[in-house]
Amino acid sequence: MTISSMTGFARAEGHDGPLNWVWEVKSVNAKSLDLRFRLPGGFEALEVPLRASLNQKLRRGSVTANLSVTKAAGAAGLRVNREALDAIMGLARALTEEYRDVAPPRIDGILALKGVIESAEEIPDEATRERQLGLLATSFERALASLVTMRVEEGARLESVLAARLSEIGILVDQAESAAATQPAAIKARLESMIAALVEAVPALPEERLAHEAALVIAKADIREELDRLKAHLGAARGLIGEGEAIGRRFDFLCQEFNREANTLCSKSADLELTRIGLALKAAIEQLREQVQNIE
Repeated sequence: MTISSMTGFARAEGHDGPLNWVWEVKSVNAKSLDLRFRLPGGFEALEVPLRASLNQKLRRGSVTANLSVTKAAGAAGLRVNREALDAIMGLARALTEEYRDVAPPRIDGILALKGVIESAEEIPDEATRERQLGLLATSFERALASLVTMRVEEGARLESVLAARLSEIGILVDQAESAAATQPAAIKARLESMIAALVEAVPALPEERLAHEAALVIAKADIREELDRLKAHLGAARGLIGEGEAIGRRFDFLCQEFNREANTLCSKSADLELTRIGLALKAAIEQLREQVQNIE
């Protein structure tokens, strides 16, 4: 199974007689699955079944589904509100008698008054309504299928990027292991300097104490455990990629573990070259994590 991205966009159009619609479904990164529907008035009944469909097909991401509905030009005629017109005309005649010097109202002015002209849009019957809702749901499923396909295609591209980042981290771990071989000389010089300072400060310092201090320095500078853990994390990361599907949360946690070991490696470094490698390792891990943020 391939991994999936959380980002994508899809669009689906449809029509039924004079009714036209467009679905737009957009998905971006999120810690969990967050669904938002934007539906015009009268189409709210679609949300519950379509939300269930989204929950079945997606695991993570902030998903917004927007439905735009229009009617073809000329589909809805106009009609005169006779009650409103009669009331206005009666008032106009009364005012004409009272204000004889004022020109009588023109028909175009009367028709422009609010409430005189109304839409003659017909309300669809129950069977038509159910058919239209079914067609809208089918269009949504097409858009959702396209979104899932786009997320999978983006995931395939991400997979190659992740593999490249992991290879880079593996190379840096190998370099750190090689640089660690030079640590004993650096540790020895550091110990000699520390012992000289201790003896100068406390001439009667017991040899046991000196041995204890030397052991502490050696233990703190040993990075073998960090290198072993980094190698184990590399294997686990490659295993996750091979597993596919919804691995984003686990991969993100693994990146935190990567970073923790890199930080410890830098803090234990007694060599400039090892410190440089440790900083490059931290940068590569951060780049890996940035890509992991896009995985479902």
